[in-house]
Amino acid sequence: MNKISDYKKQKIIKRYLNGEKVEQIAKSTKVSKSAIYSWIRQYNEKRDNIASEIETLKKLVERQQMMIEILKTVGCLVGAPLKEKLSAMEKLYGKYNNHLLCETLEVDRGTFLNHIKRNKGEDNWYNQRREELKIQIQKLFEENNQIYGSKKITALLKKQYVNVSEEMVRELMNELGLKSIRTNSKKEYVKEKRKRNILKQQFNADAPNKVWVSDVTVFSYGDYYYYICAIIDLFSRKVVAYGISKHNSTQIVKSTMKRAITARKPSPGLIFHTDNGSNFCSRTFEKYLKENEIVHSFSRSGTPHDNAVAESFFSSLKREELYRRKINSEAELYRIIDKYINFYNSERLHSANHYKSPDEYEDEYNKK
Repeated sequence: MNKISDYKKQKIIKRYLNGEKVEQIAKSTKVSKSAIYSWIRQYNEKRDNIASEIETLKKLVERQQMMIEILKTVGCLVGAPLKEKLSAMEKLYGKYNNHLLCETLEVDRGTFLNHIKRNKGEDNWYNQRREELKIQIQKLFEENNQIYGSKKITALLKKQYVNVSEEMVRELMNELGLKSIRTNSKKEYVKEKRKRNILKQQFNADAPNKVWVSDVTVFSYGDYYYYICAIIDLFSRKVVAYGISKHNSTQIVKSTMKRAITARKPSPGLIFHTDNGSNFCSRTFEKYLKENEIVHSFSRSGTPHDNAVAESFFSSLKREELYRRKINSEAELYRIIDKYINFYNSERLHSANHYKSPDEYEDEYNKK
């Protein structure tokens, strides 16, 4: 049999790509089916190799462009002293991939990460940037029905001109306890079923210390974000304890609960209703509630009205006080919040209390 030319092979492959069956091609060209299948396989392998090479080149170009961007942004030369480079790189931490940042400026990655750890002060730019990013990430996660992971959240942030690396977004999402519902969805479904919504929007209690509700809100002042946790007794709408922190963590909700328990000394069986925030759902906090014989009730995911009383309190705090004041210092912010909560408990009238303040309503109950 004569050797088949490359041109004829290409014509046969083209016929196959246009949808013609191998059997028909073999019959009309008098070429064996095995030979045609072999050429098709070779063609596919060659095409895949070319596609892979193109993709590799694309990534290489993107990497080079990113390195050029870093060099334009960093504010120092590659040949600068190590101390100067570390100081300049510090300001870009979280905006670019750490490997790429270190490679561009020829700094050992371990040296850079140790420098970052040493400089994680309470009030520095590092914590400020992380808190700002957490708020943006949480907002995007909720707005997109909790279906996006770190890669897509990073893409959304970059669309909003927020320069951040995927590894930073992944780290912050882990801290916030944010996981795409697509990941382990069955496991999450089973876990969610175990969470009981005991209140079911029935915001009434026939005595103090039977049902408490709680939530955490955030307020921006100056360059920082302050997280405010409040625990409210449903019987009188009294704020039985509150806490303020620069970090939205388990610590703020646990310390606030400790203060509430010390002040009110509730009997076993108290119902404590919250949303599904990671701080309220942490193992540490759940263990603490069990130790104090407190029953945890949860809002349904994506249903803020399930915790309407706590939401309403924070709305009042902001609209009636925080948004109306010119705050001059952190200490003044703390004083304003404390003063408002005292006013809220002792003087502010509540329709749920037949237009009596929480303290007045509880006093009447105790006299009876």
